[in-house]
Amino acid sequence: MVKKKIALIGNPNVGKSTLFNQLTGMHQHTGNWSGKTVGVAVGTYKDLEIYDLPGTYSLIPHSKEEEITSDFIINQDYDLALIICDATILERNLNLVLQTLEVTNNVILCLNMMDEVEKYGFKIDIEKLSRILHIKVVSMSAKRKEGIDDLITAINTFNSQKSFQVNYDDVIEDSINYLLPFVNSRFEAVKNIINLKSDNSKINDQLKIISSHFLSNNIKPLELVMNAIYRKCEDITNLVITKTKKFNRHKKIDKILTNKITGIPIMILMLMAILYISIQGANYPSDLLFNFFMWLKNIMNDFLLNICIPKCIVSLLIDGVYQVLTWVIAVMLPPMAIFFPLFTLLEDLGILPRIAFNLDGYFQKSNACGKQALTMCMGFGCNAVGVTNARIIDSPRERLLAILTNSFIPCNGRFPSLIAIISMFFVVKSNIFNSIINVLILTLGILLSIIITFIVNKILSITILRGMPSFFVLELPPYRKPQILKIILRSIFDRTLFVLGRAIIVAIPAGIIIWLCANIYINDSNIINIVSNFLNPFAKFIGLDGTILFAFILGFPANEIVIPIIMMSYLSTSTIIDVGNLSVMNDVLINNGWNIVTAICVIIFILFHFPCSTTMLTIKKETGSFKWTILSFILPLVIGIILCFIVSHIL
Repeated sequence: MVKKKIALIGNPNVGKSTLFNQLTGMHQHTGNWSGKTVGVAVGTYKDLEIYDLPGTYSLIPHSKEEEITSDFIINQDYDLALIICDATILERNLNLVLQTLEVTNNVILCLNMMDEVEKYGFKIDIEKLSRILHIKVVSMSAKRKEGIDDLITAINTFNSQKSFQVNYDDVIEDSINYLLPFVNSRFEAVKNIINLKSDNSKINDQLKIISSHFLSNNIKPLELVMNAIYRKCEDITNLVITKTKKFNRHKKIDKILTNKITGIPIMILMLMAILYISIQGANYPSDLLFNFFMWLKNIMNDFLLNICIPKCIVSLLIDGVYQVLTWVIAVMLPPMAIFFPLFTLLEDLGILPRIAFNLDGYFQKSNACGKQALTMCMGFGCNAVGVTNARIIDSPRERLLAILTNSFIPCNGRFPSLIAIISMFFVVKSNIFNSIINVLILTLGILLSIIITFIVNKILSITILRGMPSFFVLELPPYRKPQILKIILRSIFDRTLFVLGRAIIVAIPAGIIIWLCANIYINDSNIINIVSNFLNPFAKFIGLDGTILFAFILGFPANEIVIPIIMMSYLSTSTIIDVGNLSVMNDVLINNGWNIVTAICVIIFILFHFPCSTTMLTIKKETGSFKWTILSFILPLVIGIILCFIVSHIL
């Protein structure tokens, strides 16, 4: 018996895969289709063959995943398209529905998460929505297995009928009618009009005429098409949704969080709160880890000496590799284990999209994408994670901008050094407000980093990465109750351990190099002193000294070890050490020529210098290019040198 072919489509995170798994169970495999080598999940349910296509916001693709879904819906043969929507954000999801309806009449709309709709303060008139769109609409909750029987009944009794059609501006409608004789669907004509190019050679001549008309009249087809679709989505939503007092409360919260006056200050206060909690909360577990690693170090050192391992080898392994490795773990792990769950909590609550909304205008003015705000926020935890998350940006140019500038945002590996210097040189008295003052000054430094990010985006956009920001509508999802267990697991395993694993890999050879530099002597001077003296003239020129500059070079594997290397060099020890308290450290720094100008220049250089090795490896992997990897190294370094030079010669 020939199985009915079902295409399962929807936005990301609407429960599409949950429904797919509920229907198909273990009857799943990976399948391809003609002309495509990319596999998608395929499953069977009785006489149905179901294709779980990649999540997409639009049939106008901006990524490989969206291209797969778009190609299937527009060009492949199937009997029915099941569109899964998140009922709590119906207006945003209708975009894909309206586009699909212009490709095929064989559509059933599944409103998932209907059990949550009333929680968010509104009701949906299913019958009215069905009448407007001229398609069957099914209410369901895939997670609770509710409404699945109704969906199967709707599939088995499906009858195709003339479906809804979006009416565009006259200039777009005229262009569509001009192309319709040469294409398979109305939406295919729309897609070609937006791109002004096509794989179909038969319509290229027509597209040249349309393109010429658009250019001469300054017409932006993408903007006209998307505006028409979004207006229609809004109109339909207003017709079928009845709002309650709870919905209005959510709107009132949005008016505060996304307000031009209150939005940014609230965002800054949230950042300060997260930094304060991460920094203060990390102190105790970091001390515990340091003490544990020190205890274990003594045991390992004695054990290796007792089995007659040469002292130089023991020192290399323990004072070099082990000391650097455990220092990185003790400093990195606690703040990341706090920061990433807090960040993921904001993500689950729906706060992060509001932050992106507040910053979108600034990114647009710098010719970048508003989604870069999300990757920038992730960079506070780790720049490598921020670089990886740039995948959410569809435009290759804008994704590259986000990758190249992510290291301008200080990661948590730089926070301990920044806080230590701020505490020693800018906080006069130690009192209960000490930490708050620290975080306030640190926040000012972060704001400087964000401003520099906008400036560099703009410069790159008018030089080597020319282009205008892409047109997109930023989704503001409803506020949701966070899933605490899911937050912890996702933040720990997907982010914290991912970053820590890469840091450990590069910390091992770094420990060897640092030990060798501290313990190999040439004419009564070790390599650290020799190189520091060589770098000293240039370093003094920009307000630093050779020891500081070489410490940053040796700290390339991990920012956490820069200050310990500086102390190791000043105190002429053979390994990185924990001085004990800030007062002793302050005395050491002042005795080696530090003053307020030196402290400011070091803070600037911590904020703006080359990315750590973990981030560099990630940039190389994400871009696949040495050219962009090298540029990501040079950009912040040059800016840091320029700012340090200016500060040191003005103050």
